[in-house]
Amino acid sequence: MKRIMAPGPVAMLRLLPLLLLVSCGQQLAPPAPGPGTESSPYRAGAASGGAAVYAVDPRASLVAVTVRRAGLMARLGHDHVVASRTLAGQVAPGAGSADLSFRLDEMSVDEPQLLRDAGIDKQPSAPAVEGTRTNMLGPVLEAQRYPLVTLHAQQQADGRLRVAVTLHGVTRWMALPASVQVDPARVVASGTARLKQTDFGITPFSVGGGLLSVQDELEVRYQVVARR
Repeated sequence: MKRIMAPGPVAMLRLLPLLLLVSCGQQLAPPAPGPGTESSPYRAGAASGGAAVYAVDPRASLVAVTVRRAGLMARLGHDHVVASRTLAGQVAPGAGSADLSFRLDEMSVDEPQLLRDAGIDKQPSAPAVEGTRTNMLGPVLEAQRYPLVTLHAQQQADGRLRVAVTLHGVTRWMALPASVQVDPARVVASGTARLKQTDFGITPFSVGGGLLSVQDELEVRYQVVARR
């Protein structure tokens, strides 16, 4: 998911996920083989059973992943925020489901306002940001091979979302706390959750035998706005 370190290889983002984004809290037991499993991940635009469908508005939607440094030399590194503003997909509130996706190569790195929102007061230089992005998309996330993060969400009776997140070729089912508001014109879902890179087979970046590294756990803040 960077130069979360002081110098050179801002390769810092062995994380994300990404990202992913979007995704979250407590991992659930995997379902029986079939739609939504690793061998057959959900696709954006899945059938909604005739329920009203709302299209995601990427201009109003956001997935922001905060990446924190770790290790005895953490003071030499930087924290980062990686974000997607190109979320696409559909929400069918009547069916209690949604199918979403975003591209890793369209994610931004260290937008000033998002850094401030995350309580990060250091703005990396432009070369550092570009280095972080290059390393994130390359050896860490292999974005050319796995360009998309996809999510299939199902709302449960308690209001939480059960989400199948596919990242880096791995699909995991997770429980995602969410605030969901529905009216005739739009649907808004928002929340903050945490996920671990290692749940998706990603090894957190580290140098010097772990003296400077990236925390395994990522904080994911999201807002999804879909319009009728």
